[in-house]
Order: sequence, then C-alpha cells, then structure tokens
Amino acid sequence: MPVHPHLPDALAWQVFRGSDVVRRGLLTRYQLRSSAWMRLRHDIYADARLDRDHALACRAAALQLPAGAAVAGPSAAYLHGVEHAARFDQPVHVLVPAAAGPRSQRGLRVHTVAPEILARLTVKGAPPHTDTARAAWESAVWLAPVRSVGIVDTLLGRGLTTRAALAEVAAANDDRPGGRRARWVFDLADPAARSPAESQLRVRLVLAGLPRPVAHHPVRVPGGPLLHPGLAWPEHRVALEFDGQRLYPLAGAGWLVLHVSGRRLHQDFPTVVRELRAALMSHGRRR
Repeated sequence: MPVHPHLPDALAWQVFRGSDVVRRGLLTRYQLRSSAWMRLRHDIYADARLDRDHALACRAAALQLPAGAAVAGPSAAYLHGVEHAARFDQPVHVLVPAAAGPRSQRGLRVHTVAPEILARLTVKGAPPHTDTARAAWESAVWLAPVRSVGIVDTLLGRGLTTRAALAEVAAANDDRPGGRRARWVFDLADPAARSPAESQLRVRLVLAGLPRPVAHHPVRVPGGPLLHPGLAWPEHRVALEFDGQRLYPLAGAGWLVLHVSGRRLHQDFPTVVRELRAALMSHGRRR
C-alpha cells in the first residue's frame, strides 16, 4: 500500500539527512518512503520536486563530506554554469583535506590535497567549490581529453575564465602529476567552439594524428557572405561541413569542403579521418 505523502514546510525543496529529520520528529522512517521524497545516497534524501541534475548530486554529496571539503573539477564547472560538464548520474568530484579520510565510492570521486592549499582554492557557494581556472585544471587532469577540452572551451567561450588565468594555474601546478596533460588540454581549447559535440570531434581528429583544426574560422567569399565553417584548416583551405551547414560558396573561393554526417562521425570515423588526411595532403599548404 502506497505511503501517504507528508511534506513539512521545513523540508520543502531541501536536501537532508534522513536520520536528522527523523530525530527532529519532522518525518518517520516510514514517511521517508513516500513519493514526496527521493533517496539520493545512503541516509540522504531530497524533495522529489527538485530537478535531477548534477547540482542536486553535488548537494547530496556535500552532506557527507568533512569540514573544509569542496566540490571540484567537472562538478565545480557544472556549478559555475557549464551544463554539459556532468550529468546527474555521473560521479561528483570533490577535494578533501588529506587527513580527512573519506574514500571514493559509488557516485563520489575523492581527491586529497593539503588543508592549507584547499582553503585557498575554495570559493563560497552551496556547496563550496573550486574557482573556474582550478576547475578547468582539475578537469583536464582527471578526465579524458574528449570531455575535458569541451569543458574548457565553454569556460573560455562564456568568459568564465581567461587564457591568462589558465596559464597561471598551469604554471602553479606544473610539477604535479598531470601538469603536462593540463597544458596540452589548455592549448587545444578553443573558445569559438559552439557545442560539446564539436569540441569532442576536434579532439578526436587531433588524437587521430590530423593537424589541429580551427573552430568557426571566418572566411570571406569574394562577392559573397562571411562564412564560418565548424572546423577548418586555413593553411590548407580545407573545411568540414556538418549536417545542416551550407558551405558550397567556399568551393568557389578555392576551398575544399568535405561534408560529414553525424551518422558517419559515429559509425565510420576511421574513414572520415582517412578522407580528411587525403584532402589535406592533396590540397597542400596554402599561404
């Protein structure tokens, strides 16, 4: 038989420990099983009307963290407004003081750092989280490039961080594990990218050994419009046309345009790489 929902005003739109509200007499353990509440983690519940996004996952994880801990990496990037940085069902990344003791578990990735360093990295919020430049560095070190570059692209593209800030955090952490990887990710980042999928494709092409493409490079067609191909190799005058783009005027301006569908990118990527490599070789280096 379904449990009749009981919604105390004090718990509306909240995330809370089940044991706490039972001890305070706001709910019984039986009432916690009603449809009014969703169980997020062991002993952690939330108002079922809340959106199931990564911010909710961060709020739930924060209730189990020691004092001084902070949400970090892609989770911090999400809290800074990068919606694609993490999903509800992906682990929450956190920094905790080195001696605090919590370990990684399902839904939680724990990274340790000295307490005095952690205090300098944290910005205020609910929950506390690392700043944008640090979140970019952490994402670059902890995640695969096909994901981390897209996060850094968005942070730069929205003005949430700057090249100077990234260079500063990279220099400060150059001797730490992953420092070289972070610099590579920062160098590959492009604020002109317009979607995570575009960022991922750019990284995949580079990892496949192709020269680095430029996102939305402006090309003036004589007597025509200013075009911005999604990915371009200006020195070769080669452009990649995605579904929905119409770049045929570029051909009249001496460019070689390859059309690639989403299906081919997902199902026949090696062939796309071979065709692009052949196009770059055949069209030569243009000045």
